[in-house]
Amino acid sequence: MSPLKFVPLSGFRANQMASKGNKESVVTAVERILDNYLEMNHHRKTPERYTILRAIYGINGHFTLEELNDHLAQVLNFPVSRATLYNTINLFLELRLVTRHRFQGTTKYEACYDNNSHCHQICTMCGKVTEVKSQEITRAVENMHLRRFRKDGFTLYVYGVCSTCQTKMKKRSKGEKTDKQEQSKQNK
Repeated sequence: MSPLKFVPLSGFRANQMASKGNKESVVTAVERILDNYLEMNHHRKTPERYTILRAIYGINGHFTLEELNDHLAQVLNFPVSRATLYNTINLFLELRLVTRHRFQGTTKYEACYDNNSHCHQICTMCGKVTEVKSQEITRAVENMHLRRFRKDGFTLYVYGVCSTCQTKMKKRSKGEKTDKQEQSKQNK
């Protein structure tokens, strides 16, 4: 499993700021959403919730709960119980601060504030997941009129075979053809 790529919280670029001209950083905005929810519902503001939130928004890409747990324990030196991690992720899913993806038998998560609409291409051979930016698809979904339904965002999964796996398949195919040709020559 490849190590996760984490972006330090202080390293957010200007283009990763909250939308609609708001100059707050994404992390500050999601912390405010969490603050408001916890206050309105009379829940405690625990250091675990905020550390998990900051860790998630420091991740560059998709992650599993195991990868997040390892990062919290090993890199941030902030171990949390599995129950705390699962309950916190469920809270963040409810608040739409995190989104869950089920990619070919594995569940991955990603931070989703200000990133409600995007596409993934998924290799059916190796399972590699790549995010794809497509203005055409985004415009098509935005222009789509749905009856009695308000669109908040979308996620599109495009399944196929990546170029690496295509190359491997071609090499394997050429090798099999060569073997068959040699066998037919030997049989003559």
